[in-house]
Amino acid sequence: MSNWQGTVDWAGHAEAGVAFAFAKATEGGDYTDKWFGRNWAGMRESWLVCGAYHFARPKGDPVEQARHFLGAIRSAGGLRRGDLVALDLETNDGLRPEQVARYARRWCHHVERHGGVRPFIYTFHAFARGGHCAGLAEYPLWIASPESPRGNPPVPRPWRDWTIHQYANSPIDRNVFHGTRQELTKLGFHPR
Repeated sequence: MSNWQGTVDWAGHAEAGVAFAFAKATEGGDYTDKWFGRNWAGMRESWLVCGAYHFARPKGDPVEQARHFLGAIRSAGGLRRGDLVALDLETNDGLRPEQVARYARRWCHHVERHGGVRPFIYTFHAFARGGHCAGLAEYPLWIASPESPRGNPPVPRPWRDWTIHQYANSPIDRNVFHGTRQELTKLGFHPR
């Protein structure tokens, strides 16, 4: 689940069978979601697999944005084993596809090198099809495809398969992982 507004009953979601969640941490080079710290703690307390995402602003400096994102997570208590991170890549900020893809690769490389975790790429079919995700096939795909049957989204190039499918976005975003909870946490943070 993602894009929460305000306070969230994480314990209630966990009791209802939610196994993992993503909360917005940052956007661009200086915005931090005011609910992120509370959501990060709430997910952790409810034994959910915790995910944080950064809303990409490709016009900005990818390294500066990656540092800002990792700093926001540190401020909220840091990464623990199995925690997930994602780059929300759905706007081009008026840039050409190859510029967006270069931004995304640089952001991901920085987060992987300095955060110790490989990011998921959250995007949608038309955006990826436009070339905005070139060179990102090594990163797990989180595909937004609410018009597709649960667990059966189309997979855009450069990926061969999906990892998380956002199959509903009303009234809240709902996602399914292509595997078990243990397999999901293996894709997350692991202390060196």
